[in-house]
Amino acid sequence: MSVASPLAGRTAVVTGAARGLGAGMARALVRRGARVALLGLEEGELARTAAALPEGGAHWWAVDVSDAAAMEETAARVRSRFGSPSVVIGNAGIAAAGPFLDSDPRLWRRVVEVNVVGSAVTARAFLPDLLRTRGYYLQVSSLAALAPAPLMSAYCASKSGAESFAQVLRAEVAHRGVGVGVAYLSWADTEMIRAADTFAALRALRSALPWPASRAYPAPEIAERLVRGVERRSAAVYAQQWVRGVRLARPWLPPLVALRSRWMMRNLERDGGIAETGPLGAGGEAAVDGRADGAPRPGHICDGG
Repeated sequence: MSVASPLAGRTAVVTGAARGLGAGMARALVRRGARVALLGLEEGELARTAAALPEGGAHWWAVDVSDAAAMEETAARVRSRFGSPSVVIGNAGIAAAGPFLDSDPRLWRRVVEVNVVGSAVTARAFLPDLLRTRGYYLQVSSLAALAPAPLMSAYCASKSGAESFAQVLRAEVAHRGVGVGVAYLSWADTEMIRAADTFAALRALRSALPWPASRAYPAPEIAERLVRGVERRSAAVYAQQWVRGVRLARPWLPPLVALRSRWMMRNLERDGGIAETGPLGAGGEAAVDGRADGAPRPGHICDGG
């Protein structure tokens, strides 16, 4: 006899749900009987993701997670349609790569704005609901929060910041019955990572990592493991068990990375293989380049209808 998921009949919110891990987690949540609010920037992808789910199981809103007023309004719309959420997953994130000195300051800031500020805005908008439902907030972080990665200064800083934010939030709300978790994952086989692999320097950096850190893992597999962590209300969710060991080794990683990077960066510079990537993938482009694919203007919300 199958055991019903504790998520059955609950309302869950997933940001960055248009594609990749966000869409995968939305599917895993609906399979467990949850009603899911899909939030993201790309109307077309959100509509396609929602349409592939059972009727009535999901609804989408196109909104910029870094826009506080729009997110507050979206939270009210989610509440009106589905009731107060019991689960909120802060998954929205973008990446860009290149040497810090040569990086576009506006793009660098936008990565931090989406990945850190967007996470805090999401939590602020939905925390009253989680307090009412004694719910659970999951912040999706990354291996990049645990180990510095050359050419990824904005992404590493933002994922470390999002991790720290979630840990502080946990300390503030645990006594009120709200659980807060941080998800740690290695490379996922998503459109963003595939875009990164088109750049020689990023390919070289990933291939130089020891196995299994160099492997890209299937996104549905990662999404399923993260949602299992949501069911358990885990404080730390590991998409790959070996990442737990990396977290324990965290104090020793910066000097090791710096030592190994000396010859790699020298060789990449010599070969002319280092260049700024711009936002990686269509999701990153939507967050940066004037709202691609009909994504909402600042302060504007698109409702799935």
